[in-house]
Amino acid sequence: MTRILREADVERAIDMDAVIGAVAAAMRELGEGKAQNEPRRRAFAPGTLLNVMFATYPGGGCMGLKAYTVAAGQVRFLVTMFGLDGALRALIEADLMGAYRTGAASAVAARALLPASGSSLTVALIGSGNQARTQALALSRVLSIGEMRVFSREEKRREAFASEQSAALGLRVVAASSAEAAVREADVVVTITTSTEPVLSADWVKVPSLVIGAGSNFPNRTELPADLVTRAQTVVVDQLAVARLESGDLIQAVGSGALAWERVTELGTVMAGGWKAPAEPGITLFESHGLALWDLAAASVVLPKAIEQGLGEEVELF
Repeated sequence: MTRILREADVERAIDMDAVIGAVAAAMRELGEGKAQNEPRRRAFAPGTLLNVMFATYPGGGCMGLKAYTVAAGQVRFLVTMFGLDGALRALIEADLMGAYRTGAASAVAARALLPASGSSLTVALIGSGNQARTQALALSRVLSIGEMRVFSREEKRREAFASEQSAALGLRVVAASSAEAAVREADVVVTITTSTEPVLSADWVKVPSLVIGAGSNFPNRTELPADLVTRAQTVVVDQLAVARLESGDLIQAVGSGALAWERVTELGTVMAGGWKAPAEPGITLFESHGLALWDLAAASVVLPKAIEQGLGEEVELF
């Protein structure tokens, strides 16, 4: 039997701590060569865009794909999950689940890449949309945060976000008056926007710090300036094959000669113990583009919880 989970089912079954744990385990498997992930492929039609990405996650007992369309301002996400025996286990409406797994990946990277610190950290978020909410939630689960600052272009939206997240997370969350005010002296900077051009300046970013570029997966879009890529002591990507296709920040830096792909480390390598942190910490950049493996990792913990709660609908296929 195949279980169909809709957004309301996912909302009831999903848990950020569980998703973070699953994404961490999946990335470790990717670094060890046990899991596989294939980059996103896109096909265009008049007024419509189809995106398809797929992976295998043996540790989660599954393999599958995510397909989504973009048309008339609407995005429709579907994760198709197979067992390792080839049986179709689930069809999952995956907008919320996608936001959770993207936030979880930032949390995994932050936990792995930030120097150990006993003090409370300052986190800056550039962007205040739905994806920013799960970034805030995920980072709050793995970091000791003293203050979170948020900036986005619309004052009312960033103020509403700050108020909402203060209550939801039990943290001090403030609306910054500018991107610079948010980023200055922040220990962690996250960009989660749809901008096609840089949303901050390199000289705002302190040393040491972690910068997470999580909003763009198109080669012609840049959230981060080229000189920040140049200043970064360490550059980490979710997967090199994906970054070469989608990371506008890095593609343009490589094109200008400011960066060589040989300098770039994969997060899976970090998780599998194949990376050693620099003796003197500097700016660490993590470029997050989104992997199908993360979708499977999230699905691997959402589906059992949904079954336990009796959520969704069972249908017989194949």
